[in-house]
Amino acid sequence: MEQFVIKGGKPLYGTVRVQGAKNSALPILAATLLVGGIHEIQDVPRLSDIDVMNRILKALGVKLRWEGNSIKLETSAIKTTRIPEALMRQMRSSIFLMGPLLARTGEVTVSRPGGCAIGARPIDLHLKGLRLLGAEIREADGNIYCSAGKLTGTEIDLDLPSVGATENIMMAAVLAEGVTVIRNAAREPEIVDLQRFLNRMGADVHGAGTGVITIRGVKHLHPVSYGIIPDRIVAGTLTIAAVVTGGEVLLTHVVPDHMKSTLDLLEQIGVELKNEGDALWVQSTPQLKSVSNVVTEPYPGFPTDMQPQMMVLLSLTQGESVISEQIFDGRLKHVHELIRMGADLTPENNQVNIRGVPYLTGAAVEATDLRAGAALVIAGLAARGTTHISGLNHIDRGYERLDQTFLRLGAQIQRYTGKVASL
Repeated sequence: MEQFVIKGGKPLYGTVRVQGAKNSALPILAATLLVGGIHEIQDVPRLSDIDVMNRILKALGVKLRWEGNSIKLETSAIKTTRIPEALMRQMRSSIFLMGPLLARTGEVTVSRPGGCAIGARPIDLHLKGLRLLGAEIREADGNIYCSAGKLTGTEIDLDLPSVGATENIMMAAVLAEGVTVIRNAAREPEIVDLQRFLNRMGADVHGAGTGVITIRGVKHLHPVSYGIIPDRIVAGTLTIAAVVTGGEVLLTHVVPDHMKSTLDLLEQIGVELKNEGDALWVQSTPQLKSVSNVVTEPYPGFPTDMQPQMMVLLSLTQGESVISEQIFDGRLKHVHELIRMGADLTPENNQVNIRGVPYLTGAAVEATDLRAGAALVIAGLAARGTTHISGLNHIDRGYERLDQTFLRLGAQIQRYTGKVASL
């Protein structure tokens, strides 16, 4: 069993370049299936989720290879439209393959996807959108069979602004006949990134970043070279790590506008921030203040993916704070792990009451999902004593060599397999 062993109390100092966004890379890699040829996707983070997507693409017939942090893909030959169930169960984002495969080949077979256990995340909106475009969908023996002789543009009103459903419908609609309008579309920066990629290939997509996206179907696309946007959640995670350790860090390859809700909240807490171009400077301050109520919301609201990390920071501020999780019903499993480290937290339904404590204490804890794992690493970096974190498979899904990043900033953190040596 792998685990991180962290000796806390070391302020983080230095400069780090933020990785490309996982949540952009996955749908964009899927979108390369829309047209045969050689694509090059740059700034792709080396993550276990990316590895699963690459394995799925290879199983479908794609030839690909890494060149540094770029991936070259030859997508001319699609040997099968059935996504291997074993791989699909490892990663929820495998559902993104439905739209492009249906658009290009007229058929796709999938099972229900896996991923982090953070609450109910049904794919009903994905299937609703594809049906409205003209797909016939049936479920049997645990599989979902989709087929379409022709996809036709239509108006689609999403019951909620699902990021995945918005992206899947966008990819399916670019080759459909006529105009598709998605209402109540998700507005995340990753949606805008996908729009840019599709338009670079020759698609006609407008409105990403707003609640209404219009896709005018085209007959032909072409392969392209494209660079992924920076990961706003990784940038936010590193920012909070610098704050709770009392450090000073310069982040490069960031888009501060993508992090506005997080940065606004950090300034309210008392963190010193400066941004210029694609750089963000963060410095901790002695007097960090509590906040009355943090509520997770769809973008541009405060992101659910930053909720666990923000909980660590608020646990170390003076006074009382409240966090309300409004996106996922199972995203508070880290609360009890943080309590083991000395945090004063009281969960009630989807809300956590936080009373600030002077310090956290190292303990043996387990990462139960991706962002919970990042929060526990942050807590370990700030804590007195030594923290042992298991469940690293979750962390590796979204953070590229997180231990190496923190080592370069002066942390005492090591990854161990089997017997653990003392730091």
